[in-house]
Amino acid sequence: MPPDRSKDLLAYTPMLHARLFAETVKYREHSFQPLRSIPNSVSSSLPAADSKHPTGAGEPYLDGNPSVDRPLIVQFCANDPDALLAAARRVQPFCDAVDLNLGCPQGIAKKGHYGAFLQEDQPLIYSLINTLHGELDVPVTAKIRILETKEDTLRYAKMVIDAGASFLTVHGRRREQKGHNTGVADWSVIRYLRENLPADTVLFANGNILTHDDIGRCLQATGADGIMSAEGNLHDPTIFAEPPAAGDPGDNEREYWRSPNGKEGYRIDGVLRRYLDIIYKHVLETSPPPRLPLFIPSDIQPSSSLTTPSSTIPPSTLNPPHPPSPLSTADLPPPTKKQKRAPQKVTSPSLLAMQAHCFQLLRPLLKDHTHVRDALARSRAGDMAAFENVLSMVQEVTKEGLINLAEHHDIATAEKEESTIPSDPSEENSSTTTTTALIARHKRPFFICQPHIRPLPAEALEKGSMTLSKKEKAKLLQAQSSYSTDTTTTKGDGDLDGREKSDANRAEGKEEEVIRRNVGVSKKRPSPDDGTGKNDVEVEVEVEVQREGVVCG
Repeated sequence: MPPDRSKDLLAYTPMLHARLFAETVKYREHSFQPLRSIPNSVSSSLPAADSKHPTGAGEPYLDGNPSVDRPLIVQFCANDPDALLAAARRVQPFCDAVDLNLGCPQGIAKKGHYGAFLQEDQPLIYSLINTLHGELDVPVTAKIRILETKEDTLRYAKMVIDAGASFLTVHGRRREQKGHNTGVADWSVIRYLRENLPADTVLFANGNILTHDDIGRCLQATGADGIMSAEGNLHDPTIFAEPPAAGDPGDNEREYWRSPNGKEGYRIDGVLRRYLDIIYKHVLETSPPPRLPLFIPSDIQPSSSLTTPSSTIPPSTLNPPHPPSPLSTADLPPPTKKQKRAPQKVTSPSLLAMQAHCFQLLRPLLKDHTHVRDALARSRAGDMAAFENVLSMVQEVTKEGLINLAEHHDIATAEKEESTIPSDPSEENSSTTTTTALIARHKRPFFICQPHIRPLPAEALEKGSMTLSKKEKAKLLQAQSSYSTDTTTTKGDGDLDGREKSDANRAEGKEEEVIRRNVGVSKKRPSPDDGTGKNDVEVEVEVEVQREGVVCG
């Protein structure tokens, strides 16, 4: 993304626990670093809970740095207005708004009574938002999930706005839709909110953003002012970047791949290299090691062998030089007892997240290239030599993949495969679309950034990877019975029968990022999945589940 667009980006922090942030020094140090201190601690320079402005001066460091990390919204989960206010006052000098996350569906949120598990306690939600609205110098925002009906969701959204939220993000999935119970976010509910909320309401849509092209589709379908994405952005950090112009000289020619059959995308090795360079520059504050340009097939000279090893991949500059010639025994100093040194503990959240981020980015590559997976698994936070080694491996297997594709790629076979894919992207939401078709549509070579697509709920049930709880089975049995009774009736105005529309198949949401119209977003980290309920009772159930498209963001 061009540097001149950096100020157009809007980013959210990961979801922070308000009470822990307000009360615990260690938690603040490990989650938010706006000012430089020794060692990069934020706690001493963050304002106290009873003040609105910082009491001490400090040089900007990472989070909320005006030169590289604004605009920024700090996101909290909370169930106590006083604790939320105390936490928000600590961060408001370093951000542009404070967000209350009411969308987290994970089991830990249920246990802690926050996130989406507050939606039955709307008076508390009103108090949380209204307290911030009245006491902070910066705006307050909120994110919600849809409820059982459009009408209930509209009442919920109006309450949040009346409480003082400056804008609202709506995740088009219900709370229970997570993990294998993934499906399509219901954009129609967000459109309904757009048409029934006050015209000046700023509304962001969340869900179903697999690729860059989905951004425009979502904005058109929902009428929202922007979109929010997280998991999709982790698997493909280029999701908000425009494709470079064909034939564009320089790095773009080496970082972006185009195939003769029309598929294209940013290369994983280029994105990983950029990621490491950001860590070097902004976190470690040092220069990245010198590297040769990324390989492209045209680098091979006609007289060269295509099977030569990775001459274009430089060795890690972090490796020590070759040892000198051995000395004679007489020249050696007397042996000394070696002192064991405890490894330095890494506390930087940017370094601690590196391995998880790399696993998300490299997912398409790791399945078949297990040596890269093993090297990444051994990489520890702060060990940049280990991550440089992973980068070298990724560059090598990317080179091999490009050479193999140039030699053996069968365009006719690729076109035959694509002929079975719906030509209209909007058909991804149709009842005939399967996970297989979606994967085929979005499939790229393993060295290209691409979305991760989960199985649809119906397919997960068929494979046995998802089971239903007793309550869920009883609900489906009741729905099946109701359907059997109503199938003989018909509706007018073009409806085929009296079957009511299914409201199944929406998926979980993770941490999020917003893109306004023609505006991108970056950085967020996903929360772990908590799984589904136990299958307590064996019941034979035949239920028709719509086979709609699936998303991961």
